[in-house]
Order: sequence, then C-alpha cells, then structure tokens
Amino acid sequence: MTVVQRLRAEATDASPPTRVNAMKINIGDMALGQKPGGFTESLTGQGGAVRWQVLEDPSTPAHRVIAETSRDTSDYRFPLCIWDDLRAKNAQVTIRFKAVEGSVDQAAGIVVRLLDADNYYVARANALEDNVRLYKVVAGVRRQMAGRNLPVLNNVWHTLSLRSEGEELEVWFNGASVIQIRDQTFLDAGKVGIWTKADSVTHFAELDIESR
Repeated sequence: MTVVQRLRAEATDASPPTRVNAMKINIGDMALGQKPGGFTESLTGQGGAVRWQVLEDPSTPAHRVIAETSRDTSDYRFPLCIWDDLRAKNAQVTIRFKAVEGSVDQAAGIVVRLLDADNYYVARANALEDNVRLYKVVAGVRRQMAGRNLPVLNNVWHTLSLRSEGEELEVWFNGASVIQIRDQTFLDAGKVGIWTKADSVTHFAELDIESR
C-alpha cells in the first residue's frame, strides 16, 4: 500500500467528530418564589421535604438564582435539583455559586450520571471546610473518591465544573483542574443536576451543560 492509499484508507475509516450539545439554563426567565421550571426535586438521606426556589439576587446579571431554602439541619441530608431534559453518559456541567448561609454546612454540588436519588457522582465545594471533593453515592451511601483543600469563600461567587467521559471524572474549581480520577461504578447515561447538604443556603446561577 502506498502512502497515499494508506492516508485515504485512514480518512475513510476515521470516525466522524463527536457532536457536542450545549445548553445554558436561563434562570432569569423563571418565576420568583417558585420551584425552578424544568427541574425535579429529590433527596438523598434523611430529613424533611426539600424546597428549591427561585430567589432574587442583584449580584447576578439575571438578578435571579436557584437555592434550597428548607434550612433542615439533618446532617446526612442531600437535597437534589435534577434537570429533566437530559440523560447523558459523557457530560460537563458548570455552575456559578455563592455559599450564603448554613451552620451545619455551606455546600454547593454538581451531580452527573444520576440513576436515581441514591446512585450518582457528585462534585462539591464547601465554604465551612475549605475543600473540594468528589464522591460517589451508591445505594444511598456517600463515599469520598478524591479531594483538595483550598479556599472556598462564603458570599463570594465561584465556579465549579464536573466532567464525565467514559471512566474519567474531572473537577474544576474557579477554572483550574483540581481532581482527576478514573472509576467504573457508573458507566451508563444518567441525569445531571445540582446538590447541597443539610441547612446550606447556596445561590446557584449560570448553569451550563455540555453533553456528547
């Protein structure tokens, strides 16, 4: 086979480029005081019913945010706000968040490959502990996979991203990659969404999702 023939064969056999579907969740169009449209509320762990609401926050361009407002202090309690319109295996979810209040916790999280409220991956940042961690929740039990200690200031806007690609999971905080790990627990497509813990009042804005 000549070089030209080989190059033609490689071009013929090459897989088409993977299509990336990108969406930005427009919180600015949601009704104040109401449950965020397009999301389903759920709960991992203990405590009372969750209450996700659209709140006013003038520090964002849209002047609106999503927050879990029940203030339940149960420690093993993880409220979920799940985006209804996507199931994906390979995805990257990015949020802008601000930890506002919470005596038990001040946490912000992203979930991917969520099969149900008891099975998923979650990346979370905590303003009381000054760290970013990656967990997997299996049959309702949360297990830490990796973590980094770094400043997470309250009442300051930060960005958090979680990417799932095959066996690879990667977490970014404020634009820097802070965790990279491989895991095979959840390899199928699942839902994506946002997450908090206990009595955290965390403002979420500018939710971006890319899926492949």
